[in-house]
Amino acid sequence: MVLNIWVDADACPTVIKEILFRAADRWQITITLVANQLIRVPPSSHIRSLQVPRGFDVADNEIVLRVKPGDLVITADIPLAAQVIEKGGRALNPRGEFYSPENIAERLQMRDFMAQLRDSGVETGGPSALSQADRQAFAKQLDKFLQANRI
Repeated sequence: MVLNIWVDADACPTVIKEILFRAADRWQITITLVANQLIRVPPSSHIRSLQVPRGFDVADNEIVLRVKPGDLVITADIPLAAQVIEKGGRALNPRGEFYSPENIAERLQMRDFMAQLRDSGVETGGPSALSQADRQAFAKQLDKFLQANRI
């Protein structure tokens, strides 16, 4: 089985991209960054950048179109993660948390609830900055996933 890693790259933190770049070469696995802007990637036969047209969810839709069962998608976008899971893929957020069939419905409900609060004028704040512990958790989960899915 040929495994691919797709990255929702428009909002992916640089430090997470750097972890992914190192993993691509170490594991010799294809990583494709999908964004509606030019994403610079280091020279590597394992790292690709795919620029899609600007527009709402265009990058997400391209990832969903291309993802195959067993592929991994890196995203903090919960609706995208839900679509990936529906297609048999795996979704990992930049904080090192896997979305799963067991937790995705709850995450979608919470996301919608927070959107309703914001729409009614309540300031909910955004997510906290990515910490060193988050980066380590991401790297650890990525490594575990790649070990478990060795080609």
